[in-house]
Amino acid sequence: MAPPTPLRRRSGAVPAAALATLAVLTVLGVLAFGRPAPGGLRDDGPRAAVTRPPSAKPLWPGLATAPPPATSATGSATQAPPPQPVPDLTVPGHDLAAVDVHTLLAEDPAVSAEERRALGSCTDCEVRAPEFRDLTGDGQPELITAVTTPGQVVLHVYTLVGDRVLPILRVQIKPDFGAETLGSDLWLYEPTTVTTRTTSHYHWDGTRLALVEKRVDGIGLLTPTAPGAEPPTGSGSGSGGAVPVPMRPSAEAKPGAGAAVPTARPGRPQPQPAQPSQPYAPTVVPEAKR
Repeated sequence: MAPPTPLRRRSGAVPAAALATLAVLTVLGVLAFGRPAPGGLRDDGPRAAVTRPPSAKPLWPGLATAPPPATSATGSATQAPPPQPVPDLTVPGHDLAAVDVHTLLAEDPAVSAEERRALGSCTDCEVRAPEFRDLTGDGQPELITAVTTPGQVVLHVYTLVGDRVLPILRVQIKPDFGAETLGSDLWLYEPTTVTTRTTSHYHWDGTRLALVEKRVDGIGLLTPTAPGAEPPTGSGSGSGGAVPVPMRPSAEAKPGAGAAVPTARPGRPQPQPAQPSQPYAPTVVPEAKR
């Protein structure tokens, strides 16, 4: 018997396993190339049109309006003229601490007549001892003092330019003010009412101590300045240290017409003290005589 003839593979025939592998690779390729690569470009369609932010449109533009503030050649708003040195006063040695504060105030033409009375014998007047703090940022201290008069308190700040004294701040404040420096800035605190105070912030602008900010802060009730002190009558009274005390009506005060009269409530009965108990004694009945 002749041996069986071996089967021959037809040319061009592809095994089923190869076809399955090719199909799997095709599916994986579609999945891989069908997704956008991270960070790649993507078309999200047309974008919304960009609109300009709303701009101010004046009403009645034809009517006259207030003119803008005048500007100088440098573009800043017009300010008061720069301060001038105190006349007839020089400081040998360039030491501002060596200047007598009374002499300085007497020579300053900006000091008022009422302040000048405080330099002499004046009741309830005071010239505070000078304090020295650097308020211009040049490393040299400025002189700070305050003049108290019966009508006002004025704070003065002076700086030294060469051997001349230059006034850089003069401001009227309340008698019970507070002051402090933070860095080269000056802060003033004035009680406005019993629950608020005014804070003023001054900063050196190269010419003078300029007011940067002024605000009113709520701080709660202030502590009394003295026992029995009367509360301030209103805003700006200058006596913010007193706390209002409720007044009790007098026993002789009579209510006005139409006023409600409180009805007296009966008091609670007071407990009576207990009587001491008497010792028990048997009752003796006398016998009848026979």
